[in-house]
Amino acid sequence: MIKFDKHQYRLYTHIITMGYQLELRHFNYFLAVAEELHYRKAAEKLCISQPGLSRQINQMEEILDVKLFVRSKRKVVLTAAGEYLKGEMEFILNHLDVTKKQLKHISDGNFGEVRIGFLGSAMQEVIPDLLIGLKENFPGIKSSLEELSNTAQMNAVMRDKLDMGFVRMARVPDGVNIQPVYTDTFSVVLPELYPMLTREFKDVGQLAEENFILFAQDYSPLYFDTVMSICEDAGFTPKVSHKSVHAQTIFKLVENNLGIAIVPTSLQYGFQMKVKFIELRNIPQRAILSVVWKEDNRNPALRHCINMLLNRSKLGK
Repeated sequence: MIKFDKHQYRLYTHIITMGYQLELRHFNYFLAVAEELHYRKAAEKLCISQPGLSRQINQMEEILDVKLFVRSKRKVVLTAAGEYLKGEMEFILNHLDVTKKQLKHISDGNFGEVRIGFLGSAMQEVIPDLLIGLKENFPGIKSSLEELSNTAQMNAVMRDKLDMGFVRMARVPDGVNIQPVYTDTFSVVLPELYPMLTREFKDVGQLAEENFILFAQDYSPLYFDTVMSICEDAGFTPKVSHKSVHAQTIFKLVENNLGIAIVPTSLQYGFQMKVKFIELRNIPQRAILSVVWKEDNRNPALRHCINMLLNRSKLGK
């Protein structure tokens, strides 16, 4: 749960004080049109008539004394005021929905729910350890998981769609906390029958002529940049032939001799593929997984979760 900043608080109280004129359903109507940018599609989504929806939006603009949409025969476009209201109402309505769900959890005798985002590699050790810890120490905390990219997790944390995320990022926006929780080595991934024995491997430079298969840069910029630096330290720039956001896809491509990969070592567990891993222990680069959460998130379940996670991390568990 998140406290409003002063602008959101003013908007929220303004909505409440004009309750005899506007109701929350009006803002749901507005959001439907703002998302669809099409009155007929928005009306169908809301199960109301198109003329009725148009009247509600027109009334809303009159009461607020602002133009929210520019409407022509061909398209509907949000005004600058409409864009602003869309972002604020998404935040406020989502917050109200989260508050309603948390109230139900608390009334049932639980601490509440913590919504967790994660990268696939976090599922190897960190996420299972966290969920087991919650079950043992805080059985009253419910949890939900969603696998997302670094950027998607950060956006969700900022917009109160997630309480916390597990990311590989060097920097985060103001108002967001970040703490490392797991440090991993990198490993080269080769086809199982690749003509090089582990004992023959000296450094990544031996693989300079191979095609590389990497996680996409927009999925994990820090990972991509780190792998590039590993190769550059070995004296070459890798030829990147394929990119993916899924470890299983990368391993399948390697298995079929379409290239090689460099991934966090922990990803070798949980997949049954005809590939082999060679750990890069003698390089300075490490894959650092961090937990992020918004400073002003007041969810009591989150506080218990973060404290337990960081304590276990310090203990090396």
